[in-house]
Amino acid sequence: MKNIAASHKSRRPPGSAKPKAAIVPVRDAERTQHAIIAAAEAEFANNGLAGARVDAIAEQSGVNKRMLYYYFGSKENLYVAVLERAYGAMREAERELNLVDLDPLEAIQKLVEFKFDYYLAHPHIIRLLAGENMQNAKFLKRSRRLRDMHNSLGNVLRTLLAAGQKTGLVKPGIDPLQLYISLAGLSYFFFSNVATLTTAFGRELTSPSELKARRAHAVEVMLDYVRAR
Repeated sequence: MKNIAASHKSRRPPGSAKPKAAIVPVRDAERTQHAIIAAAEAEFANNGLAGARVDAIAEQSGVNKRMLYYYFGSKENLYVAVLERAYGAMREAERELNLVDLDPLEAIQKLVEFKFDYYLAHPHIIRLLAGENMQNAKFLKRSRRLRDMHNSLGNVLRTLLAAGQKTGLVKPGIDPLQLYISLAGLSYFFFSNVATLTTAFGRELTSPSELKARRAHAVEVMLDYVRAR
């Protein structure tokens, strides 16, 4: 898709000076892009890539469509930017936990609790990930930032496991990737399927007491797995 902003050239009388391009202050440009991505995240999460409407994103962000295409070029590029922001925000929040400064078991517990709390507070990411998995990560594969973001977390887990094994607190032979998949999956599966689970078992799993019990269960399962016997 061609840049809409570039597709309309203004006409001017022969010999007249070429008008100068409008300069958008960096801070305003960043603020505009953030507003677009925030609106797009909700639209893509609720309707998927195919069902999302650029008109709705523009309206919700307070930006006209021309500016949206100026910054992102296409709806697909905007979708990739939304996925990167969703992952990036989660990785940044994880870094702020400063896990390597904690006792290994305490750090793993904190990470389990963080995952649960993050999914609870950011339901959009559950729907975004579900939608992208249905597309076999077709658009996420375009991201140049994704692998670097995940490698940093993998290094943290590798450091924690090595420290725990050195002190005898953590059993040997744990694959950091497998640990992360299980750790994240305990909470992801719950939140991605909570509606059907609530209906099937006849328990209101989103009540405060049920959420508290599920969070504690996730911690217990992961700590029981990693502890040295």
